[in-house]
Amino acid sequence: MAAVTFQSVSKTFSTPHGPFHALSGVSFEIQEGEFFGLLGPNGAGKTTLISILAGLARASSGKVSVMGHDVHGDYAAARQLLGVVPQELVYDPFFSVRETLRLQSGYFGLRRNDAWIDELLEHLGLADKADANMRQLSGGMKRRVLVAQALVHKPPVIVLDEPTAGVDVELRQTLWQFVAQLNRQGHAVLLTTHYLEEAEALCTRLAMLKHGHVVALANTSELLSQASTSVLRFKTDDALPPALAQLARVTGRVAQLPAGSAQEIEQHLGVLRGAGVRVEDVEIRKPDLEDVFIHVMESAQDEAAQEGA
Repeated sequence: MAAVTFQSVSKTFSTPHGPFHALSGVSFEIQEGEFFGLLGPNGAGKTTLISILAGLARASSGKVSVMGHDVHGDYAAARQLLGVVPQELVYDPFFSVRETLRLQSGYFGLRRNDAWIDELLEHLGLADKADANMRQLSGGMKRRVLVAQALVHKPPVIVLDEPTAGVDVELRQTLWQFVAQLNRQGHAVLLTTHYLEEAEALCTRLAMLKHGHVVALANTSELLSQASTSVLRFKTDDALPPALAQLARVTGRVAQLPAGSAQEIEQHLGVLRGAGVRVEDVEIRKPDLEDVFIHVMESAQDEAAQEGA
């Protein structure tokens, strides 16, 4: 049995400018014990899909189930099997951390859950904050409490919607160690993130969304193997010549250029020398998930433009 099933899921919102199709016929499954990544640019439909999964929104058409339980027709059973860490920092300012987790346990009918709560507090670095009021916590600490709340009933399916957005490196490492441990124990994990290095390191399979459509669905290793082009990476303080600027991915002083062969690498370097561009820390690396993601998104945009022509 699949842990999560999305079957031809569509969602349309009414707007003053007409209907907006947030999701269009999205279909895929997440298997029990799988670490699955859901990627896409802002507005691709990721959060809408998770909202439907969590029962916070209703699909216009299609079916979503958790461990065989329909999220609409059998909501209580589906929700019991799901732990969701939302993007937003939502908390009750009148309770301590421990009280918050005890209250969350009560929502799922759990009594005498303190042993597991203590384990969560320890694993997530919250043990010394157990009696602190939620108002007193930093943003990163509040994020840890949200993770603990999602896990307090030991759900077989864990949904992490941008869980490390804007948090410190220590939390990211602590969180991924704990979540990876839960995944090894058999919990299915659905992750959305803009940190593609996290998705590449953690997820065994990925789906990529663009404008509400699934534009890629494959094992992470398969997606990476499809990108045969190497990448020429270097640092510079100079502007790239126009011929290379349109090909480059530039982040601050770091520029990266696709290069399919040794000859193409030499051609790029020759153009840089001819333009008087001073480069340092030159390296040639294999493509990573960010390279694949950009290629898939650009290809999907080109296909959409051709269909609309």
